[in-house]
Order: sequence, then structure tokens, then C-alpha cells
Amino acid sequence: MRIPAHSVCTAIRDDIVAGVFERGGRLTEEVLARRYGVSRVPVREALRTLEAEGFVSTRRHAGACVAEPTAQDAADLLEARQLLEPLGAARAAQRRTEAHLKVLRGLVRLGQERARAGHSDDLRSLDGWFHETLAQASGSAGLTALLTQLRQKIAWMYAVEPPAKPTESWAEHGAIVDAVARRDAERARALTAQHTERSKAAHRLRFADGGARVGRVAAVRTSQHSVNMASGRN
Repeated sequence: MRIPAHSVCTAIRDDIVAGVFERGGRLTEEVLARRYGVSRVPVREALRTLEAEGFVSTRRHAGACVAEPTAQDAADLLEARQLLEPLGAARAAQRRTEAHLKVLRGLVRLGQERARAGHSDDLRSLDGWFHETLAQASGSAGLTALLTQLRQKIAWMYAVEPPAKPTESWAEHGAIVDAVARRDAERARALTAQHTERSKAAHRLRFADGGARVGRVAAVRTSQHSVNMASGRN
């Protein structure tokens, strides 16, 4: 069975974001094909896609390598997020469905419960699901794709400290959902802008202190990563 290139792309991207492949490291088709249990054809297609997304660069005499973004590149991502996430929230207030609201309210409820109980390990994934759902509620496939790619790149370049007061952070999420539910686009935009501005202080560049190289240990532990297990994620 031919594994689709988008599944291979997702698996490689996930490993880049997780730090399995260090910045500047070579990505050879043969090694990647063996790692994910696929032929070189979908790997080649995946690398082209990842180059267009900015995760991979092609060097003369070296071939495909993990991109090496600068600190300015990373700062630009946070600025882009500050512009696009409020826009997404405003669009969500105009276009959300009842299904979107049900999921958003459920995530806020879970986040508030976990925050009160001190279960910080759960909060990061819940926060990601919240912002992903809010983007989907915008009704714009293009905007959702941009926000998804931004979140992936930010996760790759930054380590994010948990909020000092998680209950307050989830109260902000709840206020955003209330504005979206009332179809108050301007309030949703303003609240999301405040939320993203506050969260900036928690971001620390991974490559400022050599953190990107931590992934080399993970690469040893996970030398085989069948793409068949990741084929459903994209």
C-alpha cells in the first residue's frame, strides 16, 4: 500500500518540531524512507512541501536540511500570530456554528477544572485544541491553515513556560468564547489580542541556549518511527 506524501510530511514535520532532527541537520531521502517505513517517492514530495512551509531548506552540495531560522524570524512569527489570531477570533464570532461553540465551551470547562486541580500537564494540549478549534470556527480554510502553521513553527522555535496563573488564563479563554457566542466580533478580537500579548512573555527561544540540540537524545531513543502510525494525523 502506498503511503500518501501528506502523511510522511506530517511525520517529518512532527519530528522537526519535537527536535528529533536538529536545526541545520541533513535530511536524506534514504534515511527518512527507512525511518518511516516508506519508499523515497513520498519522502521527496514531503520534503518539497516542508521546504515551501519553511521547515526545510535545500543547500548546494548538501541537499535537504532542517531550516535554521534566525531570532528575527522567530520574533516575526509571534508578531504574525498577534495579528492573525485576533482576526480569526473576530471571524469566528461572525461564522461559528453551534458545534464549534459546544467544543469551545467544553474545552474551557476542562481547562478550568484542570487548572484548579493543578494538572498543568493537561493544560498545554487543551490550550492547543482550544486555539485550533477557534481557528476552525473562523470558517476560513486559508486562515486556519496559516494559524496552524504558525503554531507549529512557534512550537518548534520556542519553549513556552506554563502560565503563572492558569486559572486566569482559562478565564480569558472563557471570555473569548462568550464574545464569540454573542457574535461580538470586535470584543472577540480585542480579548484575543490581549491574550496573545500576555502570552508573549512566556516564550523562550529554543536555539538561544542550545535547546534545539536536546532532540539528538530523542533521535537515539526513537530511531524507527513507522509512518503508518502517523498516517491519520494531518
